Amino acid sequence: MKGMEPSDAARSEDPTDASDADRETPISRRSMITVGVPAVIAIAAVGAIPFVIGAGDERVRTSGIDASATTDPPMTTPDEVFTSSGVTVEETPILPGSTASTTTTPAATTTTTTTTTTTTLPPTTLPAQPSQPVAPPPDPRGYEDQIQLGGISIPKLGVDAPLLEGIRLTTLDNGPGHWPGTAMPGEVGNVVVAAHRTSHGGPFRNIDQLVAGDTVMFTTEEGEIPYRVTGTQVVNPDALWIVDPTSTPTATLFACHPPGSVAQRIVVNLELAA
Repeated sequence: MKGMEPSDAARSEDPTDASDADRETPISRRSMITVGVPAVIAIAAVGAIPFVIGAGDERVRTSGIDASATTDPPMTTPDEVFTSSGVTVEETPILPGSTASTTTTPAATTTTTTTTTTTTLPPTTLPAQPSQPVAPPPDPRGYEDQIQLGGISIPKLGVDAPLLEGIRLTTLDNGPGHWPGTAMPGEVGNVVVAAHRTSHGGPFRNIDQLVAGDTVMFTTEEGEIPYRVTGTQVVNPDALWIVDPTSTPTATLFACHPPGSVAQRIVVNLELAA
């Protein structure tokens, strides 16, 4: 017997094979319909993407499907960021079939610290009287250096004279003298000044005419320093308490009294006006 050719073998196969093959074609089409149609709908929902579905020896190619014809456009919310109750909420688009999520970010808290520095300045005080008044000199006619400290003027009496340091007569012969050891004009304490009433020009000739409120002006390197009269009194020559220091800026003017006599002293009291 001759060897069988492939064609003979094919012819010798069961005739029913052809009918079975013929029956496979409808099954493949049904598979395509069962699987392909839902796939077409799913792909169309996400944006008309070309795809190929095959079964058996037949293929179906679908492309360019209009998504708007089969489904609604994706739902989105405004891309807005706003602050509510101190919390910032960022909204993200919501697509069909997805779960909306909200991201909550606590708002940044800024703390501003203000430092206030309070500077307390010490109260303005005048220099205190540096020492105690010297005792009256035992030699009224003794020598003294002629040191001019400034000037003294009494507008009401027309007096404008130099202010010297010392109370000896040799100093008072040249003008009003400042009692050493008493306060300087403008300082806390008692500024004591003596002068003649009748001799050597008599600058204090009319100090008995001064009344409360009248002005006496001292001039020093610091400038003009006004004092205001508070009262007048007559005392005995041994009333040395008139030169005592005071706790406030005051001044004392004194001279012999009555004019031309040394029996008493006339005293004018003042206080710092500025």
